[in-house]
Amino acid sequence: MTDLKTAATAAIFVLTYVVVAIGRVPGLRIDRAGAALVGGSLMLAVGAVPLDGLAGAIDMPTLALLLGLMVVVGNLRLSGFFRLVNSWVVTRAHHPLQLLAAVVVSAGVFSAFLLNDAICLVMTPLVADIAQRLRRDPVPYLLGVAMASNVGSTATITGNPQNVLIGSFSGLSYGRFAGMLSPVAAVGLALTFVLVWLLHRAEFRRRDGLAATPPLPRLHRPLTVKALAVTLAMVAAFFAGAPPAIAALVAAGALLLTRIVRSERVYREIDWPLLLMFAGLFVVVAGFERELLSPQITAAVSRLHLDEVPVLSLVTAILSNLVSNVPAVLVLHPFVGGAGAPERAWLTIAMASTLAGNLTILGSVANLIVVQGARARGITIGFWDYFRVGAPLTVLTILVGVCWLSFA
Repeated sequence: MTDLKTAATAAIFVLTYVVVAIGRVPGLRIDRAGAALVGGSLMLAVGAVPLDGLAGAIDMPTLALLLGLMVVVGNLRLSGFFRLVNSWVVTRAHHPLQLLAAVVVSAGVFSAFLLNDAICLVMTPLVADIAQRLRRDPVPYLLGVAMASNVGSTATITGNPQNVLIGSFSGLSYGRFAGMLSPVAAVGLALTFVLVWLLHRAEFRRRDGLAATPPLPRLHRPLTVKALAVTLAMVAAFFAGAPPAIAALVAAGALLLTRIVRSERVYREIDWPLLLMFAGLFVVVAGFERELLSPQITAAVSRLHLDEVPVLSLVTAILSNLVSNVPAVLVLHPFVGGAGAPERAWLTIAMASTLAGNLTILGSVANLIVVQGARARGITIGFWDYFRVGAPLTVLTILVGVCWLSFA
């Protein structure tokens, strides 16, 4: 009976990760979130995770932090704050390179604090609109959004979903995490600007400047002021040492107490499938740990020298491109505790899993958001368009991260 349960657990784990990696099941309409939910429910059904162990399997602080950040970003978007930034950029950028720099810096800085997926969802239509109104090729600027959002999100615990996970697992403070990985993100943003420029020289060689008057942004000033003030207070609380989940939920609660925006509109800004996928994968991985993580497997993994930054970076980057970064972090979680320096190991995983997302269009959800958003506006970003910039950027930024974390 035990052997049967072990075999069933292994099959559920593998099949769940295969579907999460592919994104669909032929003949069915299930997505990644659905696959994770089905996998988690089957782990309960076979007894790999007992029902009374469900609360312990799901990392509630991670879900709480993600939920709070989504509410904050939703309020900023609904207030018109991002449209205001868009208007400010257009009126001050007089050369295509200035516009590219503004896009890269904006996407990188916003993504560092407010989840890169959400920032890509907000910035893609704004940047596409800017480029088309200015009669420029929108592709390099949209590549800047996707790649800079990935790179910038490396800097903090709240930059992306996998960092949120790592922040919870590692116990690293917000300030310590940012202090160690912000330099990597800063160098990465500079490399993003340079590579997009060099590999799209035809766009930036044009001598005609930028001349367009942006439309007046639709702005709700009281909501903008409130949302921005609450966001800044939340970030300050992060750096002051407040538990990120509590700070984000308090900020979300403060923004929901309003007479301006109906709560239903804010709820539509929340990525419910992402939260569902996290919950399901937590249970799937818990079943894997309980039933399959034997001393023999742990010993075999230890022989891979995951305590060495270059090795762990390579393993993380490969795994992230095979099954996506969040599932990769969950798979690596049971093995990191045995690494020689757990703090450095977690920072390495955060760095490599995030920067590896720039390798291909499929490397991160942020990339897919940009590509799909561009397609909705008649702009095509092909695999090669992305790969010829993303591949060298991935290699260079991970090398920077490996060097920094090896000697910092």
